[in-house]
Amino acid sequence: MNIHIEFPSQNEYPIYAEMYLKLVKKDGSLISQLKSSLEKTKTLINSLSNEELDYKYEKNKWSIKEVLVHIIDDERIYGYRALSFARNDKTNLPGFEQEDYNLYSDTSERTIENIMEEYETLRLSTISLFNGFSDKSLKRMGIANGNQASTRALGYHILGHDLHHIKIIEDLYLK
Repeated sequence: MNIHIEFPSQNEYPIYAEMYLKLVKKDGSLISQLKSSLEKTKTLINSLSNEELDYKYEKNKWSIKEVLVHIIDDERIYGYRALSFARNDKTNLPGFEQEDYNLYSDTSERTIENIMEEYETLRLSTISLFNGFSDKSLKRMGIANGNQASTRALGYHILGHDLHHIKIIEDLYLK
């Protein structure tokens, strides 16, 4: 339904999200950028060895596989928030503790093939979700973890969060 999703104004997302939203193009091409980042991430991850995927650049940092699972968790949570806001759910949705999610993710027991299958399936689902939102639903606001945001801002957050972590992988793990 909706190919062009306008970039949100600053009053549509919390200040912390600026670090993610500044990484995306503001031309309304959310769907094409989500597709592009999916392909870029698949290409990057498929080029890495198992040793590289398990690498941690510092003792208490996550491995690349753990970063990927974190991206998945965040996208799933923000996708649910977007659905809730689009449907005008006035519930103040809870936050989540990313360190606990990582601790209990059992990522080391998963293969990269399994993780990437989940990543790709989720991304395609996110694209379908945002393609199905009307212009009105994209502008609806909701509250999660005490922060107000619009549906469309959450879509751009999902994309920017992914881009942020892929850049970290490229800059800190693979240099």
